[in-house]
Amino acid sequence: MPHLTVEYSDNLPDYPEREALRALNAAVCASPEVLDEADVKTRFVRHASFEIGTAPAQRAFVHAQLRLLAGRSPEAKQDLAGRIAEVLRQHTPRPAGVLVQLSVEIVDMDRPSYVKERLA
Repeated sequence: MPHLTVEYSDNLPDYPEREALRALNAAVCASPEVLDEADVKTRFVRHASFEIGTAPAQRAFVHAQLRLLAGRSPEAKQDLAGRIAEVLRQHTPRPAGVLVQLSVEIVDMDRPSYVKERLA
């Protein structure tokens, strides 16, 4: 915990995943809600098969989901969502003629059912 998954459509060429990963982890770890930087796990998932709406328009998407153990205040969640959105705004390609939709979602994980271990 936390788990950050960023999904994006593959019509965003040359997405700088490596740079964005570093910047996302730095932004999330800078939050007072994150006590141990080694707990932050971030990954990108590119989708080759997607459809956005019904109009024949050039559209793309970037969606981030941050999963945290339940118990954060609405303000803390809003802060984390803002940190993530800012990094994605900076790193997301904007191809000419393509409308890119950006979204960030903070999801509570159930504490009693979550298992985490560090295996050495």
